[in-house]
Amino acid sequence: MRHLRTLVALSETGKLTAAAARVHLTQSAVSHQVRALEERYGPIFDRRRAGLELTAAGERLLQFARQTLDNLSTAERDLARMKDAGAGQLRIALECHTCFDWLMPVMDRFRPLWPEVELDLVAGFHTDAIGMLEAKKADVVVGARPPGRKGIRAVPLFRFEILGVLPVDSPLAARKYLRPADFAGQTLITYPVPEGRIDVIREVLVPARVKYRRRTAELTIAILQLVASRRGIAALPAWGLVNYLEHDYVIARPIGPKGLFADLYAIGMESLMARAFAKEFVELVRRCPADLPGATLLPSR
Repeated sequence: MRHLRTLVALSETGKLTAAAARVHLTQSAVSHQVRALEERYGPIFDRRRAGLELTAAGERLLQFARQTLDNLSTAERDLARMKDAGAGQLRIALECHTCFDWLMPVMDRFRPLWPEVELDLVAGFHTDAIGMLEAKKADVVVGARPPGRKGIRAVPLFRFEILGVLPVDSPLAARKYLRPADFAGQTLITYPVPEGRIDVIREVLVPARVKYRRRTAELTIAILQLVASRRGIAALPAWGLVNYLEHDYVIARPIGPKGLFADLYAIGMESLMARAFAKEFVELVRRCPADLPGATLLPSR
């Protein structure tokens, strides 16, 4: 089963590093598994500069792998239901304003798998994950990793890039990336959350002692409208900008020569995170980087 999971991961990512992260192995271990498969079945991959491409034998083995793993998942799901009745609830709270872009499809995939689990969103955006969990106002919080606390588990999800967002005719458009000084004197348009929770402020502007003005807006589209209207600049996840960049509504640049990145976690009480339906929800979320620009899977602990 481990070999089959690795084969599926390789076919979907096309790269050893990404596949290794998905199946929680080292690149060396993935290479050993591929070698074992090829010793048994012959060449299953063509190695090319663009990545790994399946041979005819590899395609057939992949078909078998997907069918087998789907059957296994169904059986494990049924066994989990028999073990603890399967029923429960998942109330999801978000610290990340733009997470709706990928969370709704995840919820749509989860519901038919666990129809007996009550899945819901906690209204609003939240910056105190542990408080939400301890007050029993949420079951899982998606956000930044909180300080360690007994009885609470933070499962790594993925790392994503935050881009500087500018009007199309901005003088900064010629930059390959934005420097801290480029924000000096600018109006930074953000969501209405504490400054300490905003990555570009905490990680870039405060260390560089950059002075800026701040304006807030509740919705992503409102922030982008203000940027497009030359009311200021913003810093938003790359995944939330694709459509606006394609239509030249705004432009975006990396922040710093190496870019600005943040990590997302699924945070919940240990007892709940150990249940089968919660594990499956988290695993569905961990598959999102394959579809999200600027996102890469975090190694699971």
